[in-house]
Amino acid sequence: MKHLLRRSAATCARACAVAGAVFVGAIALSPKPAEAAIVERVVAVVGERPILLSELRQRARPHIVRIALSTQNPSQQAAAESEMFRELLTRLIDERLEEQAADKAHLTVTPEEVDNGIRQVAAQARMDPKQLVAEAKRQGLTEQDYRDEIRRQVLEGKLIQLRVRGRVRVTEQDARSTYNSFVKEMGQQSSVDLRILVLSIPPGASQQTAAARVALAEELSRRGNAGEDFCQLVLQYSDDPSTKDSCGSRGPMALSMLLPELQEVAKHQKPGETSAPIVFRDPSGQQAALVVQTVSGGEQGKPPAYEQVQEQMMERAYVEATERQRKLWLQELRRGVYIDVRL
Repeated sequence: MKHLLRRSAATCARACAVAGAVFVGAIALSPKPAEAAIVERVVAVVGERPILLSELRQRARPHIVRIALSTQNPSQQAAAESEMFRELLTRLIDERLEEQAADKAHLTVTPEEVDNGIRQVAAQARMDPKQLVAEAKRQGLTEQDYRDEIRRQVLEGKLIQLRVRGRVRVTEQDARSTYNSFVKEMGQQSSVDLRILVLSIPPGASQQTAAARVALAEELSRRGNAGEDFCQLVLQYSDDPSTKDSCGSRGPMALSMLLPELQEVAKHQKPGETSAPIVFRDPSGQQAALVVQTVSGGEQGKPPAYEQVQEQMMERAYVEATERQRKLWLQELRRGVYIDVRL
């Protein structure tokens, strides 16, 4: 596989026209003594549709938990929460615009697509869907909240495919510019060398087929940790022809160039150790189970030649260009819609 780089609303009723603040008792973002508080008001209007304070607070719950865990300083918490609410409201406005665009394009997301999305996220996190939902609940979300979030992500993916992908053009010059940035990043941080055995999961594969590939990855992981020659395992089993002759390695890479899952391996796995299977889906929709052995880490390494990482640079340039075009598209949507921010 060549794509190993990285690279995410419940709506109120139209009749919900709130003329002013409604005072109904104490509801706060974190436990506090009971006191009179504004618990509902409009924080933004997009077209004819309001965004309510209760919706903003509901979406903020997992972020509030993370902020509370990150610092115990009240002033730092307050500053972080204020910034988080502004960014989250911007995201909610973008989602309203995307929903309107989806309505015009007659795009929908079925419950089956949401279920599939949850299964994919669970596979990437190496847990079953029930564990994934349980983890979401620990972060302050209900199961329906989490399903709504997955639905939004699936819908956004469809919109990007329909409205944004056609605008993206990536040239060799773009890839080289990305490579130059990559070399600069490598000079500012440590690099790692990973051997990656790739087991492709065919498009449209059944759950049984995908499970069989993951089971094979688990077996290869055990064999690698038992001392078997990982280079021979790559040569025999890997579906990535570009790295078969290099033991699955593309040479030292900056941490920022890796998938988040691979970054975690690089940070915590010692040289010579082999990871448990990592299941992921790349931006083109291809799935694979990865088995990763650490060669070295935490070193200032010489960056690989452009020719060695050309495909990765093209992919990174494509991801960056797609994000730029998505933002431009959203700006175009904003110009055609009345937006009033009241936070």
